[in-house]
Amino acid sequence: MSTIVAVFDLGSTSAQYDQVIRDLEAAGAGEPKGRLYHVAAPNDGRWLVVDVWESGEALNQFAQILMPILQKAGVQANPPKIYPVHNIIQG
Repeated sequence: MSTIVAVFDLGSTSAQYDQVIRDLEAAGAGEPKGRLYHVAAPNDGRWLVVDVWESGEALNQFAQILMPILQKAGVQANPPKIYPVHNIIQG
């Protein structure tokens, strides 16, 4: 397995982002297996979401739950940009 970074550019409001998080939690996917970090920040009327995953396979499994929830919330989701992780430093 290779650790990856997934960078999402989401066409959503803060209310839509917050609803997606609530819906993921309700679906039992608020803390999905394999996701190491999740960071979200507003970006010129959109949302930038950066996740670190243990593997692309873990992200793909989570996407099965995430994509219908994004659609339900009316979030425009472009495919994420995926990068291999070279190093992680905490603290």
